[in-house]
Amino acid sequence: MGIRIEDGGMFTTVQDEGRYGYQQFGMTTAGPMDRYSFHLANILVSNSKEEAALEISLIGPKIRVEKDNVVAVTGGDLGPLLNGKPAPMYQAFSVKEGDLLTFSGMKNGCRSYIAFAGGLDVPVVMGSRATLVRNEIGGVEGRTLKAGDVIGFLDPKEKLPGMSRRRIPQEVFPKKEIVLRVVLGPQKDAFTSQGIRQFFWHSAQITAEFDRQGCRLECDPIEHVKDGNTITDGIMCGSIQVPSNGKPIIMLADHQTTGGYTKIGTVISTDIRKIAQSLPGMKVRFVEVSMKLAQQLYIREREKEETWRKKIEGEES
Repeated sequence: MGIRIEDGGMFTTVQDEGRYGYQQFGMTTAGPMDRYSFHLANILVSNSKEEAALEISLIGPKIRVEKDNVVAVTGGDLGPLLNGKPAPMYQAFSVKEGDLLTFSGMKNGCRSYIAFAGGLDVPVVMGSRATLVRNEIGGVEGRTLKAGDVIGFLDPKEKLPGMSRRRIPQEVFPKKEIVLRVVLGPQKDAFTSQGIRQFFWHSAQITAEFDRQGCRLECDPIEHVKDGNTITDGIMCGSIQVPSNGKPIIMLADHQTTGGYTKIGTVISTDIRKIAQSLPGMKVRFVEVSMKLAQQLYIREREKEETWRKKIEGEES
């Protein structure tokens, strides 16, 4: 016993850290769009950071609790309600058998994460519980959740020690513009100097062509030396493809594993979450950073997570 879905919302999936080691066979990693918020949700309920949780997009689900447990909701504020009353964000709280968790609507950001103490009991496929909808694997039958789905708890907890410590300041996400830090390349030579200046000096706009696979931007065309085609090679989350029309596409969690469009740069991993919490119509500006700085920022974010974990678990000296 665990939870029963009464309404799946717009796009609710089970995600864990992701499915690694299979991209050479055409299998994308999947995993959370906002990895930091996902990690914090698990930390709040004493799970490992990689434990499976629910990722909710735009319109939240209706979830009936069938066994007592402790939960946490992080990421975008979609207005969580417990039995019709506001439920806390970025704070662990108890739920009882029969409780109903719903969402009133977007207030800030657009993707939330719900972690359940002890984790969710869904099959492990190729080393992961993450849902990859376009390949129909992972999670619940490889798809978004729908009414009638039942997901068990692996090791539920009626309460956790130090509940008063289990809170983190709620994050506020930008509503009009985001700044994405980018490492230039790997095909920077495919673009003219004017094209590269255009990419960094002028803003773009997020279009409605935006999902877990990628985000297409609208802007003045980025100029190529020839065209936007190249020998097909590997793609990673954050790769910025620029096809012959000069309009960038940022690859996200469910990206394809290879592609034949030129890549002007890669959004650093710690900034992917900014896109995940953005909406069509918002502006995007790019700033070039070095690989060394990108690595330092990644390490800093991991250290920040560990600091919160120690504080929540009462391990601070």
